[in-house]
Amino acid sequence: MTKKHLAWATGAVMACAALPAAAQDCGGVGAGGIWIGGGPGASDISTAADYQEQLALVLLGNQYVSLFSVSNHGDYRLEAEGRGAGDPIIELFDNAGNSVMTDDDGGGGTSSRIETALSPGNYCLAMSSFDGSPMTGTVRIGRSEHEPLTAGFTAGGGGAPAGAGCENAVPLAAGSLNAQLAAGLSATNSINSTPAYSISLDAPAMITVTAENENADPVLTILDGNGVLLAENDDFDGLNSRIDMSQPLQPGDYCISLSALSDGNAPVTVSVSEFDPAEALRIQYNNGEISPPLDGSHPVTNLGTVTTRTRQDSTTQGGIATWYSFEVQDSGLMLIEVIGAGGGDPVITLFDDLGREVGYNDDGGEGLDSLLAVKINPGTYVLGLNDLNEASGLMRVVLERYVPAR
Repeated sequence: MTKKHLAWATGAVMACAALPAAAQDCGGVGAGGIWIGGGPGASDISTAADYQEQLALVLLGNQYVSLFSVSNHGDYRLEAEGRGAGDPIIELFDNAGNSVMTDDDGGGGTSSRIETALSPGNYCLAMSSFDGSPMTGTVRIGRSEHEPLTAGFTAGGGGAPAGAGCENAVPLAAGSLNAQLAAGLSATNSINSTPAYSISLDAPAMITVTAENENADPVLTILDGNGVLLAENDDFDGLNSRIDMSQPLQPGDYCISLSALSDGNAPVTVSVSEFDPAEALRIQYNNGEISPPLDGSHPVTNLGTVTTRTRQDSTTQGGIATWYSFEVQDSGLMLIEVIGAGGGDPVITLFDDLGREVGYNDDGGEGLDSLLAVKINPGTYVLGLNDLNEASGLMRVVLERYVPAR
């Protein structure tokens, strides 16, 4: 599917031609990306005199990808702000394609904001629209001392300031957390009564932190001992939040800060465990965010070769994506329609065999049904189907292939 981009970098309008995938791949995410500084040399945020900025256009459920690099370890800020009613989501990937961090609404209102320490390397920042609708937004990447684009998560933006309560944080564990990570730790309290927990590490560790109770709609943040915001998340899984620190936290003290976008008196369970890369991938497969491999390690139903028309009935499983693969032998147009029975609200995402998103649709058909038309080349494709209502029910999938007239 063709992507159209409009980009600004340091105030100048850039050409919108995509760079070769080899320049910066991020596991396929960066294949259609644009260097935020106009080229690799000018996109090193560590040496840039000021922040770098782009105007990004997202169409038809695609995502806009900004490419950048850092040559020095340091603290960096990545932001996206939608125009009008636009509601951007941002996700940061390293050059191997690992998801480093994601955010929705961390910039205040509907804006997104990530503040984190990064090690030297190449990165890709993907911006998409929360509801899949077309949107225009501004992407800004800079160091922590540069002027921010967004206000940040403040009371005016729908919750307590990031780090609220850290001065009186309740210890989640007695002593160092490292020895207790394998078993995991958790505590359940209302956010109004316990807005923050403290943890200490005596050795580097990769951790996963979750905050669960959709009635509270918790927003989760992690700060270091100096109050620097390391990560923030809202609505990773439904209205629950999750942060995967896939880069090791160094020895020291940290604060887990919480705020409630809904009922602050509802009990929220905060859990800390050792980061499991395989589990993190499985969650992304189940959410339909990335496509699973076709090696049998994750269930994928093979529909064979689509020559003209293929129909498949599917049963969704409470918000867990169902995956299909199919082959196409000739170039043409693929029309994919998913009809939800009994009030289902299907959403579909199509990937190629390298895991690159080819198309996305929600509500493009009649009512809440999904309808995706995309130009495809010969090859293998993977289709993810989910229900935005997180319900279990029947979905009817129809694939129709059209070829150019001869």
